[in-house]
Amino acid sequence: MSDNESAKLPMVAIIGRPNVGKSTLLNRIIGRREAIVEELPGVTRDRKEVEAEWIGRHFRLVDTGGWMPGGSTLDEKVSRQSEQAIKEADALILVTDVTMGITEEDARIAELLQQSNQPVFVVANKVDDPAREAAMWELLGLGLGNPWPVSALHGLGTGDLLDALVDALPEAEADEVPVAESDGERVFAVALVGRPNVGKSTLFNRLIGEDRSVVHDMPGTTRDAVDTIVETPDGPIKFVDTAGMRRKSRIDESTEYFSFVRALQAVDSSDVALLVIDATEGVTHQDQRLAERIDAAGCPIVILLNKWELLGTEARAAVTYDVGQKLAFLGESEVIRISALTGRNVHRLLPALAETIEGYHKRVPTRKVNDVVFAAQSSQPAPHGARILYATQGATDPPTFTLFANKELPATYLRYIERRLREAFDMGATPIKLRVRQRSN
Repeated sequence: MSDNESAKLPMVAIIGRPNVGKSTLLNRIIGRREAIVEELPGVTRDRKEVEAEWIGRHFRLVDTGGWMPGGSTLDEKVSRQSEQAIKEADALILVTDVTMGITEEDARIAELLQQSNQPVFVVANKVDDPAREAAMWELLGLGLGNPWPVSALHGLGTGDLLDALVDALPEAEADEVPVAESDGERVFAVALVGRPNVGKSTLFNRLIGEDRSVVHDMPGTTRDAVDTIVETPDGPIKFVDTAGMRRKSRIDESTEYFSFVRALQAVDSSDVALLVIDATEGVTHQDQRLAERIDAAGCPIVILLNKWELLGTEARAAVTYDVGQKLAFLGESEVIRISALTGRNVHRLLPALAETIEGYHKRVPTRKVNDVVFAAQSSQPAPHGARILYATQGATDPPTFTLFANKELPATYLRYIERRLREAFDMGATPIKLRVRQRSN
């Protein structure tokens, strides 16, 4: 199902205090490890939205961070994410820990849910054997109806819960599917990547127009990759906010390791990467390593120098020189100086992405490809009698050219041909793939 079609499905929000098994239940329902699970409170911080299906009914499932109002600043932001999910959902699953009984936090969440008009399903989690079922009836004191005995870890009781859940959901909207999806094209994906605490989530929230990712000045706030589709004048774009990426040698907890893996997966499946760099720190060694990893994935990169407003004239010149020296291997990647916090120059992102998208989809007639290649050979022949006999563009996304040659072509000569193709067809920072096939004269 396409991303836009998925957005029209009914939504189910999983609510509860920290560490009661919300993410484990989400993974159990969808049948794969999508949300990061760790025996620590507060692992889930952003709203994680996935598509789920039960007996032919499709719906969106939203995993939220633990509801912790009155705590730290970060706790308050995570709680607001949960409250927003409650407002938007068509049905709510309140997850509790049957081994703990009703806690003060459970009672406060129940008061909040009693004010909503959506159906609420109270899940008594961790009912791993029949002996624990009797304890679940204490949950009637929440005033939200009969509890459902479930073991999210082992799957016990989840089928009965889902049967009742899908019966309570409204039918999916039958509105017209946007044109971009009706012709079978997938949505263009843009990943926001960078080191921890460089401003990715602040930028993500500004781009999508809502506080979807939790923003806090503590590194590592985002644990999962979070995505949202934004309608733009150039069609829908899916922005993916990723966890801050550090070197593997500095990843010392399993939760952060899985965050790192998710970030890499997001890069590999995206069409463009926005590399966010903290301009106040300049281009660090880790920024270079990240840029190399993204470049190896084959997607074009737009470099964003965030917190630009905090720099003086000399510091700005130094950072600009730094980018030219340390990220020279990225070629003609566009560099935009922004402030995610104030919004300065963020409006320049969409035109840059539109140009990249156009280049990514570009198809060049075979005659023009050969004209450029033959002119390049005339200006600078390949060494050792090697010669390109014929060239054609075999694919797009990104543009991929096949060169038929009589001998092996050196890597330096292939870079020369790539540069000539890029200049001739105005492809800017769009990655170009060259495939060489040898044939006799």
